[in-house]
Amino acid sequence: MVFSSHIFLFYFLPLALAGYFLLPRSFRHPWLTVMSYIFYGWWNPPFVLLMLASTAIDYGCGKIITRPGASPASRKTGMILSIVSNLSILAFFKYTAMGLQSVDWLSTAFGGHPVEVPDFFRHIVLPLGISFYTFQSMSYSIDLYRGHARPAPSFMDFACYVSLFPQLVAGPIVRYGSIADQLVERPQTLPIFASGLARFGWGLAKKVLLADAMAPIADAAFEAGAGNLTPITAWLGVLAYALQIYFDFSAYSDMAIGLGRLFGFRFVENFNSPYKSASITEFWRRWHISLSSFLRDYLYIPLGGNRKGTARTYINLMLVMLIGGLWHGAAWTFVAWGGIHGVMLAWERLVARRGLFGSVPRPLKVALTFVIVLITWVFFRAESFDIAWRYLAAMAGLENLAPTAPLLAEQMLTDSRLLHLIAGSMIVFWAPNTQTILQRFTVTKGLFGLALLVLAIAVLMARGYSPFLYFQF
Repeated sequence: MVFSSHIFLFYFLPLALAGYFLLPRSFRHPWLTVMSYIFYGWWNPPFVLLMLASTAIDYGCGKIITRPGASPASRKTGMILSIVSNLSILAFFKYTAMGLQSVDWLSTAFGGHPVEVPDFFRHIVLPLGISFYTFQSMSYSIDLYRGHARPAPSFMDFACYVSLFPQLVAGPIVRYGSIADQLVERPQTLPIFASGLARFGWGLAKKVLLADAMAPIADAAFEAGAGNLTPITAWLGVLAYALQIYFDFSAYSDMAIGLGRLFGFRFVENFNSPYKSASITEFWRRWHISLSSFLRDYLYIPLGGNRKGTARTYINLMLVMLIGGLWHGAAWTFVAWGGIHGVMLAWERLVARRGLFGSVPRPLKVALTFVIVLITWVFFRAESFDIAWRYLAAMAGLENLAPTAPLLAEQMLTDSRLLHLIAGSMIVFWAPNTQTILQRFTVTKGLFGLALLVLAIAVLMARGYSPFLYFQF
């Protein structure tokens, strides 16, 4: 089930809210948990058992860690068991096919026999949201081990945290330590509810009116055959994808944060106008903030961070970004995307005193950083390295153009689509982000958010199904 569907908007959400506010307070977490499992199981019911298993494992590991009189070795064993269990679940479902295909490629490349991959492993279905809820569930045992959180009051409260449907499928990644107190007590007032509804409306409008408008341009560009992209269409195509993925993913985060507010929860912000960044380092402080901070606190710092010398710092940066790329998708193109960002982060740290772009004005730094980000998005969007190299060659004007190239450009870049690109670019570079606009909530902003919600629903009903990009990651 997705937020941008009539089933969610007209049936599921009203029922979830009605039950939540009509039931006694002691029944609210069980109700949210049941509704969250229905939400998650709507696509593939058996996968709720996988989420339940992950929840039970981490709750049990938390018991081991916090058992009175537990030895340091026992507490560490509980944490390691949690990490290994969650990463094993994630690795099996997400990376088995990729690993076997890589072994087959290496064997063939070095003159060996092809590796026969059983059909069972070729057709493993990736559970929705597994990259998010395994990280969240795992953060419970780590936070308990570090002393950053108290144990969950009950298994039901912990199950509610793991399965909470607003942020279950595509984040933001909500660590247990940041929400533990809210599971015990949280304010629920009419202004909070109204601000959540407004935030949800802004997010749905961003998804339906902006992200979906960019999709046809990006799809046409990346699906074009060899020689069909002029440099202009190639650059505009990747610009459309950059706008699409930002509007799409930040819209989901807006909607998740808004939905959380409806139930009294306050989730972390996930985006802060990332395309306004003047460096790649700044970009990662603004893009997918919950993942960046998760990798920093649970991977980069435990690896030693910048405390073990310059060389080790660069190695740690590269490892974190390579793993971050792999987290996004089971393909080597994602690893390349993460690797390029890792190289840029290391280079910026190396030239920190004089800056990557020297003393040029900040607007130019922002433009140059955005160009680098666009180039890296090619690897993120391309389905293979062959497509990525072809696309980059088209951007550089190195491809021999086919006679059909002008026709594709004419079909891709109609007047309305160009207006969408211009409007989208103006928004990401000059407009304030959603959380800034709604930071001081007013009745006017609330009414405007409600109007956006109605408009987005009307467009959605006319257009039909509108999935989110990050569901496939």
